Order: sequence, then C-alpha cells, then structure tokens
Amino acid sequence: MKLTLPVIPNLVYWLDAIGVAVFAATGALAASRKQMDLIGFALLATLTGIGGGTVRDLVLNKPVFWVADQTYLAICLGVAALSFFAAHLIARRYPLLLWLDAVGLAAYGVLGAHLAIAAGAGPIVAAALGVITATFGGMMRDVVSQETPLILKQELYATAALGSATAYLAGVALLGETMPAALAAVAVGFGLRAGRLGGDGRCQGIGRGRGDGIDLELKEFGTVRRILSTTLRNTFRFS
Repeated sequence: MKLTLPVIPNLVYWLDAIGVAVFAATGALAASRKQMDLIGFALLATLTGIGGGTVRDLVLNKPVFWVADQTYLAICLGVAALSFFAAHLIARRYPLLLWLDAVGLAAYGVLGAHLAIAAGAGPIVAAALGVITATFGGMMRDVVSQETPLILKQELYATAALGSATAYLAGVALLGETMPAALAAVAVGFGLRAGRLGGDGRCQGIGRGRGDGIDLELKEFGTVRRILSTTLRNTFRFS
C-alpha cells in the first residue's frame, strides 16, 4: 500500500528551517557543556541541525537538502556563533528550549514521513524515516560529545517522533488532507513528549556549560510543580 499526497513547498521549507535552528541550538548547548571552542560549537550545532535530514535524503536517494540549499548550513553556523557568544543567556532559557525541541521533534517526525511518502516510499518506511529525521541529529550530537544518546535514556523521545509520523500517515489515509493531518500529528507527538517533560520537571541529555543556571532552573521548575500539586491536593482534600 502506498499513499500519494501533494508536496507543500513553502510549509516544508519553513518547518525544515525552524527545526534546523532549534536542533542546532541544542547542539550548541552540548558544546557549551563540554567547554568547546567556536569550531566545536559549529560542529555540534551543524551535526544536530542537519544530521537527521541528511540520513533521510541519503536513504531516499535524493539530493541532500543542505547541499541543494546552503541556507540550512548558514542557519546552523549562525546559531553556533550566537550561542558561543551568548551561551549564558540561552542557557537561562533552557526550559523554553526544551519545549521548542519538543515541537521540533514532533514536526520533524511529520516532515520526514511526508517527504518519504512524496518520494514514493511505503507507510512503514515513511514512519521509520520520520523517526530518523527527528532523532538522528541528536544521536550524532550525543555520540560526538561522548554522552549516552537521549533516545537510549528513559525519555519519550523516539516514541514521540514515531507517534507524530504514524499519526500523520494515518490521518492522510483517513482524511486525504495533508494540512489537518499534519497539525493533528504534530499535536500527538508534542503531547507525548510534553507529557514526559511535565511529568517530573526535568529532561536529561543536553546539559550545561557556560550557562551554569540550567540545572538549578530545571530543579526549581520541578520543585514549583510539586509544591503546586501538593497544595491543590490538600485544598481539595479538606474542602
């Protein structure tokens, strides 16, 4: 069984560009944790930003997207340079970056599946390429920075990407419409990932370096959540 669907050039381009920027920022934060120089920042930001899409295009035997359009590479290098000189500011926004990463993960799961179907792949292959697009850049980042890959930790990471890719393929098959299916699938993938992020107020993996406030802010985030939960439980118990 094969699905057919129209390609949405503008949507694909902007989703890809935004996803590359978000993932590149997580790579730059990993470089910050390792106290790397500017070249190290550029390496990890670029690997994380374009790694998954590169593997996807090679598997599909398509021109690699950042070779065809060097804007993506420029985005990675720009994010790396900005992060190198303003790592402490970015680090203090780390919880926000985690949520943006969750959106990027879900969107990339959909994007990878969409491009695979558009290239003539079957649904199973498309779902697998959705996961690859969303997770392989982060896996390269973790391997190069000598960390345990995030997808091997107790995190709903690859599962969230698979959820968004599968939901998209199912939505296209049932609705025959790409945009509603894509929006619903991103919501599914984001919901899976957000459930883990909100579950204990922390996320392992990307870490800290020049911005020393990351761990403290994540602990504070979890502490505030637990205090609010306890207060609400006690309020309803005695009301």
